[in-house]
Amino acid sequence: MATLFDPPTPEATLFADGGSRGNPGPAASGAVLLDAGGSVVDEVGRYLGTATNNVAEWTALVIGLEAAARRGIRHLAVRMDSELVVKQLRGEYRVKHADLQPLHRQATALLRRFASVDVRHVPRKQNALADRLVNRVLDQEAASS
Repeated sequence: MATLFDPPTPEATLFADGGSRGNPGPAASGAVLLDAGGSVVDEVGRYLGTATNNVAEWTALVIGLEAAARRGIRHLAVRMDSELVVKQLRGEYRVKHADLQPLHRQATALLRRFASVDVRHVPRKQNALADRLVNRVLDQEAASS
């Protein structure tokens, strides 16, 4: 499994975010992958239907890790504004909720594809690209309903 601490310089940075309008409520996940120079190389957004904010956050991580793996990235920095997901991923908190356990297992399996992963919590304003993507997906779904 990839180390979650002190990796080599990352080839890419993944910003992941999830949100729901109501908790639970209409939910979406967004992941934005930046190359080492800070250019966007991939964006993945997914509407989830009715879900909790935490399910949306975990799903964002999963879809972002999938995108990074598809691109063959070996050294990845992951940045999320969900302190809960970061602490659960790093093993600081247990994943107790049944809806989150499969997503945790999926993320953990995906992490094994990388040589190194540096996972860190960031303030919401530093996760603006992923947050905007989540809101764009939610707004598009609301407009089409």
